[in-house]
Amino acid sequence: MSSGSAGTCGGGDDDGGGSFNAFFEGWMVRHEHYLEELLSVQQRNESREDDLKDLIKRALSHYQQYFEEKARLAQRNVFLVFSTAWFTSLERATLWISGFKPGFALRLVFDSVRDLSLEQSERLTLLMEETRVEERVLNDELARIQETLAAPPLFEIVRKRVRRMDAAEGGGEEAAGLATLRKALEEVVVGADLLRMSTTLKVAEILKPEQNVRFLTAATRLFLELRNLGLQRGGKKGNEMVLRGI
Repeated sequence: MSSGSAGTCGGGDDDGGGSFNAFFEGWMVRHEHYLEELLSVQQRNESREDDLKDLIKRALSHYQQYFEEKARLAQRNVFLVFSTAWFTSLERATLWISGFKPGFALRLVFDSVRDLSLEQSERLTLLMEETRVEERVLNDELARIQETLAAPPLFEIVRKRVRRMDAAEGGGEEAAGLATLRKALEEVVVGADLLRMSTTLKVAEILKPEQNVRFLTAATRLFLELRNLGLQRGGKKGNEMVLRGI
């Protein structure tokens, strides 16, 4: 699929916040188009398997593009990534380490794909158990980061860092503490995103093309419905202010 918007986080003087916001707006437009395409292909009974596989590959690449762009932003300002300021407050209430919980994708499979074989169900159940273990590892690492901070608390530092947008601000002790925190948080966020994408790819390997289309349709639709509901509740304006460092 086209990656014309990729790399936009590299420019600007706001630690990438404004450019990522622009990328995300474009990504959401493409997200809506993918939902339309996923729904349309299910209405055409004559769709060839090769066409379905091509659509699945492009849809997965669409999600991969988001994680790649987010990783670029994390290199510039992991505190902004950790705050997930591009989401509405409703969306943020559902997040786990700046994104969806990997195990949620597996639960969505069981809800949206009702013709799983016994072998598929067993493989997905095993994958769910493995994913829970990885989630606990990341939870423990995040808890360790929080416990090593004496004062101020982690989220207080994150909020100040997002609003200041100046890595050099503060004294030597604070700067050193921020550098350590930044590196630790980046590792956790990157690890969580890797687990999210790897889990989704493993699911795709287990499902048949027609099943993958149904799973991706359910995931894409849910993402958009939650987004639209959050925007209706007025959760966007304040987030844009954070992205711009106001």
